[in-house]
Order: sequence, then structure tokens, then C-alpha cells
Amino acid sequence: MASSTAYSTLFSNKAHKEVLASWSWYEERQQGLGDRFLEEIQLKIQKIQENPEQFAAKYKYYRETAVSIFPVLIIYKIDKKSKLIRIISVFHTARNVKKKYT
Repeated sequence: MASSTAYSTLFSNKAHKEVLASWSWYEERQQGLGDRFLEEIQLKIQKIQENPEQFAAKYKYYRETAVSIFPVLIIYKIDKKSKLIRIISVFHTARNVKKKYT
């Protein structure tokens, strides 16, 4: 049973597009790998929802955490008042780090 203190999650348009593009890229390489990617994203988001402050603040109010197996970071903000996690980016670590928070 989910905790009543758990946060809900909202993906930015950018994060949503990044997830879809990554899923497609992994599926093209190996059938089922895109689905595995989504499962790992889901697992990490569940951990964030349960305790959003467990991952370090890296830049201003942005927090980030690495996803197991896949070279991506989930970058998010916490809205404590609304009990909402805003997923800003699902950032591939091979991308230009200067674009990480934009």
C-alpha cells in the first residue's frame, strides 16, 4: 500500500520527449530494451516519490539521481506544498552538461 505522504509526479514536456526518444532508441537496438528502460525509470521515480529529499540538490533547487543500468539522470524539483515532484529532464549523460538544467 502506498504511503499517504508519497508525492505525485509531473513530467515536463522536455522530460516526456526525452523518455520517448530514449525508449525508441533502445527499442531500435534491441526489442524489449526500451521497455526495460521504462521499468528502470519507473522504479527510480517510485524511490523519489517515497523520499524526494534523499537525493542531493545539485544546482539551485534541482535534485538529480542516476538510473540503474542506463546512462541517464532524472533531474527534478520538489514542491512540498503541493506534494509534487516535477521531473524536469531525463538527461542522457553523454549530452552536453551545460544543457543539463535548461
